[in-house]
Order: sequence, then C-alpha cells, then structure tokens
Amino acid sequence: MYTPAQFEESRVEVMQALMRAHPLATLVTQGESALVADHIPVETAAAPAPWGTLRGHIARANPLWRTCRDGAQSLAIFQGPQIYITPSFYPTKRETGEVVPTWDYAVVHARGVLRFIQDAVWLHALVSRLTDAHEAPRAAPWKVGDAPPAYIDKMLAAIVGFEMTIESLTGKWKVSQNRGPADRRGVIEGLRAGADARDSADARDIADMLGSRT
Repeated sequence: MYTPAQFEESRVEVMQALMRAHPLATLVTQGESALVADHIPVETAAAPAPWGTLRGHIARANPLWRTCRDGAQSLAIFQGPQIYITPSFYPTKRETGEVVPTWDYAVVHARGVLRFIQDAVWLHALVSRLTDAHEAPRAAPWKVGDAPPAYIDKMLAAIVGFEMTIESLTGKWKVSQNRGPADRRGVIEGLRAGADARDSADARDIADMLGSRT
C-alpha cells in the first residue's frame, strides 16, 4: 500500500482499535490460479505481541480452507471511516481557487499465514465470543446458548475456523494532514457541521481523527 510518511499510522493500539471497530475484513489469499478475496468478520486479539492475532470462520463449502497454500502469506484489509472531501471546505478555495476534491479514509493491512481449525470446542468458543461482542450493545443480547444444542452442533459442523498470527500491520490515516492549518480547520468544521448527512458517522470520525492531529 502506498503510504506517504505524513499519512502513516504506526501505533499498534490505534490500528487494533480500528480493526475491532470495523471487524469485517477483506481477506485476500493466493488461490490455485488467482487471487481470492473473502469478506469475513474477525476477532482481533492483542496477543502475541507485537501485532496480535486474527480469528474467524468460513463456511465449510468455501474452498479457501482446501486451496490456500501452506505457508502462503495472506492479507486482511480493514476499512475504517471514509468520506469525500469537497474543496468548498477549504479557505484556500476563496483565496486562490487552486484546490481539488479528495477522499479521506483510514485503513489497516494485516499480513500473516493462515492456520485452519476444525476443532468443535475451539469453534464454539470463537462463535460465542464473536456473538457476545456484537450483541453486547443490545438491551437483551442473544447468546449461542439460546439455541438448541443439537442445532448449534449442526451449525458448527458447517464451518471451518482460521487463525492468523499477524506478522505485520500497516496503517494509513489519510485525513487531510497535507493541507495547511486553515484548510484542516475548514475540513473539521465542514464535517462536524454535517455537510453530508448520508455519511454522518464517518464524517464525525474523520473530523475527530484530523482534530487529534491538528
């Protein structure tokens, strides 16, 4: 990933926080004849240091667990907040007109080697943790134990787990750091004013990211 120094994010805890907040990873692997991309919600664990571990599961019908080459590098891409930036946010537009649109975003790339797991106890623990994490905000969280045991056993038999010990993390926070102070303030103010209500959550998050760097 092309990452100019001013856009680089190297703090592991910051990258892992984005990965947890946006857990639907694009998992890119080398198949038998071409690159393969799967979209999979994953668990990000901090251990082992320094980069941590990714865990998830795929359908047993997915050929990935049979065709992914042993020892081959895999890439998990986490897309954080992203939003279009209009030149109208910049005071420079009024001063010189020498501005163009851009796109602000934050992403993390995690690399490592996949290990596939079929142990039912391991899978049960994984899906229980994933379920508990995503149900936590609900007033009455659903739990794996709410379903009949025989049904859960049937569902577990239909999936294969995987684990990736992360060997490197690359973070790119492209949030208008290349603009001057006045233009950066203009972006923050424009986004926080809700200039594009369709992307209000991403607008707020990008404004906060830029604000922490201004």
